Amino acid sequence: MKRIHKLLVSVLLVCLILPAAGQRQTISLIKDWNFKGSSIWEESINKKVNLPHTWNSHDAAQGYKYYQGKGIYTKNYFVDNSLFNKRLFLKFEGAQTVADVSINGKYIGQHRGGYSAFVFEITNAVNFDEENILEVKVDNSETEDVLPLGGDFNIYGGIYRPVELLITEKACITPLDFASPGMFLVQKNVSKESAEIEVISKISNGKSNNENFEIEATIKDASGNIVQSGVSSLLVNAFETKQTVIPINIQNPHLWNGIENPYLYSVVVQLKEDGKVLDEVTQPLGIRYYSTDAEKGFYLNGEHVKIKGVSRHNDFAGVASALKSKHHRIDMELIKEMGANGIRLAHYQHSDFFYSLADTSGMIVWAEIPFVGSDQQGFHDSEEFQKNAKQQLQELIRQNYNHPSILFWGLYNEIGMKYDSTLTSIITDLHQLAIEEDPSRPTVAATFVTRSADPLHKIPEMIAWNQYYGWYYSKPDKLGDFLDRIHKEEPAYKIGVSEYGAGGSTNQHEEKIRRPFPFFHEWHPEEFQATVHEGNWKAINDRPFVWGSFVWNMFDFGSHFRREGDAIGINDKGMVSYDRKRKKDVFYFYKANWSEEPVIRICNSRFAIREKDKIKVKIYSNLENVELFVNGKSAGTQTGENATLVWENISLLKGNNRVKAVGQKNEKTYSHSVVWMYEKSAAISFAITFLRWLIKPFIVLLLASTMWFIWLLFKKRVKNWRKISVIFLLVLMVLILVAIAVAQIFGARFGINLFEYSLI
Repeated sequence: MKRIHKLLVSVLLVCLILPAAGQRQTISLIKDWNFKGSSIWEESINKKVNLPHTWNSHDAAQGYKYYQGKGIYTKNYFVDNSLFNKRLFLKFEGAQTVADVSINGKYIGQHRGGYSAFVFEITNAVNFDEENILEVKVDNSETEDVLPLGGDFNIYGGIYRPVELLITEKACITPLDFASPGMFLVQKNVSKESAEIEVISKISNGKSNNENFEIEATIKDASGNIVQSGVSSLLVNAFETKQTVIPINIQNPHLWNGIENPYLYSVVVQLKEDGKVLDEVTQPLGIRYYSTDAEKGFYLNGEHVKIKGVSRHNDFAGVASALKSKHHRIDMELIKEMGANGIRLAHYQHSDFFYSLADTSGMIVWAEIPFVGSDQQGFHDSEEFQKNAKQQLQELIRQNYNHPSILFWGLYNEIGMKYDSTLTSIITDLHQLAIEEDPSRPTVAATFVTRSADPLHKIPEMIAWNQYYGWYYSKPDKLGDFLDRIHKEEPAYKIGVSEYGAGGSTNQHEEKIRRPFPFFHEWHPEEFQATVHEGNWKAINDRPFVWGSFVWNMFDFGSHFRREGDAIGINDKGMVSYDRKRKKDVFYFYKANWSEEPVIRICNSRFAIREKDKIKVKIYSNLENVELFVNGKSAGTQTGENATLVWENISLLKGNNRVKAVGQKNEKTYSHSVVWMYEKSAAISFAITFLRWLIKPFIVLLLASTMWFIWLLFKKRVKNWRKISVIFLLVLMVLILVAIAVAQIFGARFGINLFEYSLI
């Protein structure tokens, strides 16, 4: 039976190879792995898994310290004898954090860094015509010399991105150059009239003889028609790698123009010997030029563009970091629906598939390495740390060089609250390395240091601030004053806003909008989140010198130590919930301001139980005018500023109230309706107030009282202490039970879960 299995695999491999003899083949290795590891609940795990996989998809979601340690992946695969004269490479798109690879017990190599791809050649390690055992030891333990050292996000362990087997001829376009495609498309002197393209190809000669090769580069339009081509000859010594440059000029290029027109050419590079094609690699080409002015902002292809961006973590409920293509597509479609034209892919390298989605969607991308500080220091003063930072930057740039959507290379996030000469030296070195690797793209950094003249701000070519006005401090509109001050004190700075926002729960609501204090409180009403964004966005949009901004965050994401809002272990600043099923009110605020699609949305639609009979109704809409109807009667028509319309003192009747908004655009009518219930009842008001504000103080008081009585008992200072303590505790418990009972009875009557309004 085993021999039959080998024969079937051999036939399959031969069938894969023969149709394209002489060209590389890619075989997916995502199925039938065996995983051995541990978790916070189990000392030993041994099971079959498919990739992508992380061992932290469940424990990190519980809001506790998740398992960080070792996991071992093994896979058996048969290598056919027909591959004897080929070269074999293993490509991992991502394994968190340190990965050690072995084949048949022979050590192949180690990769340090959890977000970038890596490739090992295994030609001399495999046994042909028999089963081979691939073993990958992965460790996501904290380490001082591998980025990131800090950050408000989880470090999910595992092989969480695809793995491939690459099969090439002895001579090939090398995949060993920091796991890059081995070809780079350099754009020079781009305008609407012409573009100079340099096609750089790195050729690896795995033969024992020096060989002459011909390299042909062909540029094709979006329909597959040949636009231009070029050829070069190259002599490569035995077992060496050498690069060639083919210059190609394109007249009147069709420009890649962001979301307006994300036009893509393709470039095919063929490696030939004596007319025979040995290898072929295809990469996208989006021709564009851009610049940033300290006074006027960002320009793409000579036209002013305000970058209206969002930030995104590679994190999805149920799978954590082990996203599949469908998850990436869901995210991109939601980002596009909201009307964004830019994405900050924080705080590390993302999937190549998502960068490709950005290319085809026209998104302007800020890509960065995981040099993250947050509340932690974020860096370690060691040679190994600096080496790893440079390695991850080179991997980011070389692996993603050809993605036209990427316009900025990010150097760090929230590093350097205090001046440090070593840190300054590290960031300067990273900046210089980025320029050497890619002089066509500017460097950028995200800072929270409010000193305008801080030395770190002057290193990157562009600088942006993480500022949470209205959430962690001050008022939402005060963000404008901050930006004005920085611009006045340092007029040469190219200023952006890299993060801003507030937490918000779709299950928590209130009539009177107040800032939660402290911000890590369990009360994060959806209404307050929207109010913060309204003020922040107006401050940003009113200032042309701000080249772009990035909402923090597009989606709720895992952060195991957080206890905020109604969720445990989640940062709830997203426009959309962690599972992508609930769009918060603020999502529609941006959609109404950014999107061309007609939008009409009554805010607080999930605020089903209203606490007052006189309320404010707010609507987000980009329609020409909007009329509000309450219980069938018109409350008037409005047009608003920043797509925000407000009706004050709207009266609600006892019971259910039907509220409807109607608007027109281009002679078409659009509407949105909600049902709100108002029930004037002292018992209900008490239940809501108690569950929202008093139950936790009561519990704390209960525990404190218990400790107090224990202390008195220990000191023997109270007469009849048993009787007094029992009465006191019973009174507290009865009050709690009565409030909970009222909530349950009320919920059963009206089909509403009142606990959604509580802090429980």
